[in-house]
Amino acid sequence: MFCTLNTHKVDMEKLLGGQIGLEDFIFAHTKGQRKEVEVLKSEEALGLTITDNGAGYAFIKRIKEGSVIDRVPLIGVGDMIEAINGRSLVGARHYDVARALKELPRGRTFALQLTEPRKAFDMISQRTAGGRGGGTALGSGRGTLRLRAHGPATVEEQPSAFEERAIAKVDDLLESYMGIRDTELAATMVELGRDARDPDALAQALDSQLGDFAFPDEFVFDVWGAIGDAKAGRC
Repeated sequence: MFCTLNTHKVDMEKLLGGQIGLEDFIFAHTKGQRKEVEVLKSEEALGLTITDNGAGYAFIKRIKEGSVIDRVPLIGVGDMIEAINGRSLVGARHYDVARALKELPRGRTFALQLTEPRKAFDMISQRTAGGRGGGTALGSGRGTLRLRAHGPATVEEQPSAFEERAIAKVDDLLESYMGIRDTELAATMVELGRDARDPDALAQALDSQLGDFAFPDEFVFDVWGAIGDAKAGRC
């Protein structure tokens, strides 16, 4: 289903993405129990944050406390979203799933077909920096292995302080506007917008590379502002 870095737990903040530290451990989470849950959309916002593994499977990354989904005990973080009302979502990206959930009519009941991750290795504690042990160093530890959909993996330096701040801000905006978190997408947007002189220039850059997202103008303006704040060192 998905992999986590340095922890056996279903911790969606530790999902394996496009970058792997040279000393990281990877834990694979396999399919567990399938379930179908009916949910009444009593509010516009369901309280879900969606992510995916880049291979056609979308997952629940976060559930907002007190939200519609939080009140459904059978739904949990790490659940794979297979279908909504019988419509298969296998192969869809996380933003497609978020859009499908957002478009569901308020006041109506809908069915979620889910698969939860198999729970195992409960006796294993999370790996920490202090538990890496001795041995020969493989390098400075600051390099990352970047996985690409096309082409070979490459070892790159970690993002600069500006890039880290900007990516975190843009990732927060993605969650706020679209209900997704995607650091790779955020990093691409920061790369496209770091030299944009104004929101219009950023919008043109995003349309040229990420036009399928059809980002609204207010979102683009906020992204431009977030990148500017990160450049200035503002939190």
